[in-house]
Amino acid sequence: MDLHIDIITQVLFWGLYTGCIYILLATGLNLIFGVMKIVNFAHGEFLMLGTYITFFLFVMSGFNPYVLLCASIPLLVVIGVIVERLCFRPILGTGKLNEIFVSIGLIYIIQNLVARIWTDEWKTIQSPFRDISVDLGVIQVPLDYLIIMAVTAILLISLYIFLHHTWTGQAIRATSQDRKGAMLMGINVERMDMVTFGIGAALAGAAGTLWAVSGQVFNPYMGSIPAIKAFAIIILGGLGSIPGAIVGGLAVGLVENGTAFTLGGAWKDAVSFILLIIVLIIRPTGLFGEDSE
Repeated sequence: MDLHIDIITQVLFWGLYTGCIYILLATGLNLIFGVMKIVNFAHGEFLMLGTYITFFLFVMSGFNPYVLLCASIPLLVVIGVIVERLCFRPILGTGKLNEIFVSIGLIYIIQNLVARIWTDEWKTIQSPFRDISVDLGVIQVPLDYLIIMAVTAILLISLYIFLHHTWTGQAIRATSQDRKGAMLMGINVERMDMVTFGIGAALAGAAGTLWAVSGQVFNPYMGSIPAIKAFAIIILGGLGSIPGAIVGGLAVGLVENGTAFTLGGAWKDAVSFILLIIVLIIRPTGLFGEDSE
């Protein structure tokens, strides 16, 4: 019986770790969608860029990769702002098909640019804590996983404080709720779009950094599947709902790892979309979406 408890606890813990990566990725995507209402399938490329920027800084400096988040996050904000201004602002409001084709084009551009700079070989980042485990009583877990959970919590709390207790954050929320009303109140909605896209890109980049530091290998083409899962998560939780992205990310992480343990890794990706279909059949607006009148 104790063995079963150990295994269940380990599966749940791994699900929480995976969920933290999904939460950051999906929260950034949901924040952008909530404000700009754009469909960006290239969001997973920001996750991939986060891994490579941290990898480059790590090779150049040798600093702790968790500390390098302080450098990679601002860089991803700048990259996100550039992408928003050059690619999405000119087509904003012109139709979803334009947004889809621009984002698909960005996928290939970013992938090939990264492959040109760093090659397309698999890479990894070695955490200084990779050989350290923490005894939680029931199981022993890698220290890196606990750090990843703590960093995720810090980033989410920081985002909450920013959105609810700063003027810019409140302006972003106002733009998300009523774009025309925000404009009438004197809010520069284009600036809010720019800031929001930068924050969303930074959250995705942070997810990529944490994913790589946990020991996963990466290459320039690893962002597409996480991006598709991020869309599934925000639809599952409710479009535009950050709490929905958090709950959806945790749910997908837990279900994926539970499925991998019981049915094998081949079912891990499919079960996310099975869960999505079930929830949408029961509640089409998602778990935290508002019902239309």
